[in-house]
Amino acid sequence: MAFSRIVFSSSLWFSVGFVAIFILATLLSLFVFSLPAILHNGWNIFVGREWHPDANIFGGLPFLVGTFLTAVLAIAISLPFSMALAIFLGEYQPEGVFSSVLKTAVKLLAGIPSVIYGMWGLFVLVPLIQKWQISLVSFGVVPLGVGVLTAALVLAVMILPYSTSLAYEVIQLVPRDLKEAALSLGSPHYKVIQKIILPYASSGILAGQVLAFGRALGETMAVTMVIGNLNQIPTSLFAAGNTIASVIANEYAESTGLHTTSLSELGLLLLLFTIVFSFVGQKIIKALSMEK
Repeated sequence: MAFSRIVFSSSLWFSVGFVAIFILATLLSLFVFSLPAILHNGWNIFVGREWHPDANIFGGLPFLVGTFLTAVLAIAISLPFSMALAIFLGEYQPEGVFSSVLKTAVKLLAGIPSVIYGMWGLFVLVPLIQKWQISLVSFGVVPLGVGVLTAALVLAVMILPYSTSLAYEVIQLVPRDLKEAALSLGSPHYKVIQKIILPYASSGILAGQVLAFGRALGETMAVTMVIGNLNQIPTSLFAAGNTIASVIANEYAESTGLHTTSLSELGLLLLLFTIVFSFVGQKIIKALSMEK
């Protein structure tokens, strides 16, 4: 019995240590490989607007703006749909054939490869956006079809399962006594959702949004296929742009020397942003949980 306990405890500590060492090793290896670019680029990787590998000019601001702009837009677009689905599945239709089909469909969305999303965006969404843009030509809109808005729409569909699934699970965990007490006092169902369910489940809902945002930050193939891959700061939602992940995917295979290490530096920044954002998100979720 004691031997089994020791083996179980040791396996747990080994797993925790392995994950921690793997993350630290990844950060360290990226830092070491990016060091020549860090010394050469300095703050230009954050504030520089020009990206010219032939001239050894590596300004990463267009990619930072493109990454966060597409991720924030994707969250803003998907949030109403994910919350509507979560409330519908958790409160109005928790059981039944239609509910089962809808839950399965949401889970299937998470399993579709990103390149398929990219192809759907390229062959379906881009022509639709382009037709819309043609009607806006008089306002100075160039009908490219590809661009920041198109990438954000594709990302919104991709991250929908993550935020929906977690929100649905935490809504179902709201104590039935609280809901029944509010209903017995004459509160309509929508008021129960607004005043009881959503505040109680707020930490879990936020956790789902944090998970979805992290997924949107690092998405590569789908965004690469529909964002336009233009190395400049987008001037509008219809303009072409680039993200950190997409520029690495486009240029890394053909890069050499300082160009390669600069792309590695962008990858290091993306990893650091993801870690910091996840840490801050966990702190916010913990603070919300302690308030209850």
